[in-house]
Amino acid sequence: MNKHVKISAENVSKEFIQKGTQRVPVLKDISLQVFDQELLVVLGPGQSGKTTLLRIIAGLEKPTQGRITLDGEEIRGPGPDRGLVFQSYMLFPWKTVEANVRLGLEMAQVPKEKHAETVRHYLDLVGLNGFEKYYPHQLSGGMKQRVGIARAFSTQPKVMLMDEPFGQLDAQTRLFMERETERIWLSDKRTTIFITNNIDEALLLGDRIVTLEGKLPGRMKKSYEVNLPRPRDPMDMEFLKLRHTITSEQELTL
Repeated sequence: MNKHVKISAENVSKEFIQKGTQRVPVLKDISLQVFDQELLVVLGPGQSGKTTLLRIIAGLEKPTQGRITLDGEEIRGPGPDRGLVFQSYMLFPWKTVEANVRLGLEMAQVPKEKHAETVRHYLDLVGLNGFEKYYPHQLSGGMKQRVGIARAFSTQPKVMLMDEPFGQLDAQTRLFMERETERIWLSDKRTTIFITNNIDEALLLGDRIVTLEGKLPGRMKKSYEVNLPRPRDPMDMEFLKLRHTITSEQELTL
């Protein structure tokens, strides 16, 4: 049975213009398919172009060359069919948790009569029932990021785009949020592209890991299938073998 291709990147390159005339190549000839219900991780060090790739898929940047399609339709700008979770929390400090989640519904023009039920459902999904009236300053870092995840999920996008969402968290909270992300994904199986520079995070979450070279312009280096049972144990021998393989072939410590 053939897998349905959800996202397809075809020979995507991106250059930025600096100081008026200087061209800075950021991505070069990226060709990639992401399948329906897949959790794909893009793994690479800083300054490898991975966030730029995600922003192009989100429609926030346009490729200099090539194109990206979603269900066969070329992406030409942002849209409610893609939910985006940022590196920073991106919450409005003067709005409560439920109001921050409702904002996504308002922007997607979801009918108002559906707001209360939808907000309740997604706050329950991310484990924030009882915190509806709290403000961001009253929340921990992990809780703030869960509000962002609930907001992104609430519009029921076809694809979730997650840009190093746990990079600001301490190690213990980060591991908890990785497990929460896996739990949410397993309950929903929404196509997800997850950006990270952390190999253990990639191995814990990904159905497949695509690596980018560690210098600009970013080029795809290799794709790895992660055929490990969930939930995954970082001390499992097969986990450690795949970790060693990826770090060796990347020729750097991620």
